[in-house]
Amino acid sequence: MNEIVATGAAATALATLLPKVGTEVHVSDWLTVTQSRIAAFADATGDPQWIHIDAERARRESPYGAPIAHGYLTLSLHTMLRGLVSADTPVAPGVKNVINYGLNKARFPNAVRVDSRIRGRFTLVKVEAVAPNALQITEQYTAEIDGQPKPGCIAEGVMRLMF
Repeated sequence: MNEIVATGAAATALATLLPKVGTEVHVSDWLTVTQSRIAAFADATGDPQWIHIDAERARRESPYGAPIAHGYLTLSLHTMLRGLVSADTPVAPGVKNVINYGLNKARFPNAVRVDSRIRGRFTLVKVEAVAPNALQITEQYTAEIDGQPKPGCIAEGVMRLMF
């Protein structure tokens, strides 16, 4: 099997990222997960379970005593918390495009209650050339919940960086 060799900006980024494998590469600002965000996600995904959108019933019947965010909402905040939508904070110099390639695994060890603050912590797990002008990176995303010992989400995301 022939090894793919990165060239140009991709080679420079690969050389920059390889020593960072195994280290935390980004910590986001805190984000409050509001009821309006949860409701918008419920509308967008067609998942209006009462535990997410009925605050009164959630207070009475939920083991959490309040509405909680959908696990997939917490997962979907990965891109925003990582800063992948901002041209001002590229994952690596020279990146023209970032494509979400998938997930290796995702878990939701703790519920994110309404009005909780979360932030993303990102550890670089792997980086490799997949084309002369493209890298694939794997990062662990941990959605830390302010004041909670367990995170709301731990996922291993895979992204393609195009140069």
